[in-house]
Amino acid sequence: MMQWLTILQKELIENIRNVKWIWVPLIMILIASLDPVSSYYLPQIIDAVGGMPGGTPEIQLPEFMPSDIIMMSLSQLSSIGVLVIVLISMGTISGERKSGVSELILVKPVSYVNYITAKWVSILLLTLAATSLGILASWYYVNVLFGELSFGMLLKIIFFYGLWMTLVVSLSIFYNTLVKTPGLVAFLTIASILLMKAVTTIFAHLLEWSPNNISGYIHQMIVSGSIPSELTGASVVTVIIVILLLVASVFTFRTKQPI
Repeated sequence: MMQWLTILQKELIENIRNVKWIWVPLIMILIASLDPVSSYYLPQIIDAVGGMPGGTPEIQLPEFMPSDIIMMSLSQLSSIGVLVIVLISMGTISGERKSGVSELILVKPVSYVNYITAKWVSILLLTLAATSLGILASWYYVNVLFGELSFGMLLKIIFFYGLWMTLVVSLSIFYNTLVKTPGLVAFLTIASILLMKAVTTIFAHLLEWSPNNISGYIHQMIVSGSIPSELTGASVVTVIIVILLLVASVFTFRTKQPI
């Protein structure tokens, strides 16, 4: 346990020195806050730039509900936010393998499980903290500008969406152990997420519990006020996939040579 804590402490200190604990949360807050603010002030923004061209039919802007706005923020986090997480994690292990640092560390009696899981936890803590702050910022603007969304619902959103981000981090860690080129890690992680989305869309009737459906089920939860059974199922499947990815990461790191 002390060995695991030592590796984790090293990773956390490195993230602090790289200022990741400042700029990653700030980016997530900006990403998540952009839609609530821009959607509310869109008419003023249009007027400020001179309005619509002459002869343009009058456009009736929709009246957004709190659930619509918070889902816009989650959509941004699922695209730009996921890209940020992939970029900060793509060299977590592959970079050390490429530079030879991991070999120096593993010459000592360091457990492969401790090495992999400590790095996974360090990235996951940063990811979940930054994502939670982004969703919290969006929730604040939703309540101020569009209507009330309870704090209890906010916690549920953070929990279930955090499972999706945990899967993203786990995918990145797995590819970190499979290849030693950070750019290739990022490509494979993004490609896997897109492939999962495509397969889920094509076989929607068979893959109701796909992790890619979590955001859609979160919207149902916000509208209905209760947790859909499909969201529970998708969450369980996500946890299982995360565990399998961690086991595969340790096995790959221990037995395979990275590409």
